Amino acid sequence: MSDDFDTDRLRAWLRQNLGVDGESFAVDVISGGRSNLTLGVEAGGRRLVVRRPPIGRFLPTAHDMSREYRVYHALQGTGVPVPEAFGLCVDQSVIGAPFYVMERMDGIVPHGPTDLAAADAASNSRTGAHFIEVLAAIHRVDLDAVGLGDFGKPTGYLERQLNRWTDQWERSKHSDEPAIDALAQHLRKTRPEQPATTLVHGDYRLGNVMLDANDTGRIIAVFDWEMSTLGDPLSDLGYTLLWWGTSDRVPVHPSQAVADLPGFPSAPELVDLYAATAARDVSGIDWYVALAAFKLAVIHEGQRATRRRAGQPVDDTPGQPVAEWALEMVASGS
Repeated sequence: MSDDFDTDRLRAWLRQNLGVDGESFAVDVISGGRSNLTLGVEAGGRRLVVRRPPIGRFLPTAHDMSREYRVYHALQGTGVPVPEAFGLCVDQSVIGAPFYVMERMDGIVPHGPTDLAAADAASNSRTGAHFIEVLAAIHRVDLDAVGLGDFGKPTGYLERQLNRWTDQWERSKHSDEPAIDALAQHLRKTRPEQPATTLVHGDYRLGNVMLDANDTGRIIAVFDWEMSTLGDPLSDLGYTLLWWGTSDRVPVHPSQAVADLPGFPSAPELVDLYAATAARDVSGIDWYVALAAFKLAVIHEGQRATRRRAGQPVDDTPGQPVAEWALEMVASGS
């Protein structure tokens, strides 16, 4: 994994802070990459997960372990299914970076259609319904009661999002991409008033939930809270819709195709489910889908810029297509 990763130091920390002890001790990589690194640990008869920033140089503000741990800890006992969080370590000398420890859960994370190859249409229908019920539960969390009242600024979320991602675009752009510029202008001109302030996940999609392996219609955990904050709940729904199915939107990830399986609600049906479950006005949801598309386009261009600066091959699929799709969507709905 890395020269600065010492399993003996991790083992000692787990023993001292969580009482995890035993002769056997094994560590394996569950997932990693540009996002946080997820390690599986088996020790003393317990199966745990250790989450830390990616190996190599990282920005603490972009990979704030204490912030993600705080959300997991706060959501224990709420209607939001999350793994139990056991401990946080901010001492970088232990494994080379801050980390937290939570329970390791068993189930199915639907990263692609093959992960639900054995599920029938009825189960998929229940998966779609429960997916929205959990999203509504996230947005119903009593922030003060769970200690998240100061987790972010209560107002101005949409304006901050536009400022942040427009600035990111200006910093990363290598050449003119008219559709991305036009989408940024449209979003700024038509920005709605924030209707409410709730906890938002920031990356809510099928690839970030775990389903019960014996009942795939039931979500048992929501993962990857690194983008969570206080903000506009409809931003979560808009982001979800961008990643929902491939028949009427630009393909951006294999997990999109999960929603194409028999039984899953269509994107419009998903919106109706959320409106009924969360009791919110969703008439302006296209703006939020367009915001999600703008962010994705900027992220893609940023990744291309990083590879270009490093002298690495750059793919020839810019963020322009998803921006063009978003412009067409908002134009057809106006």
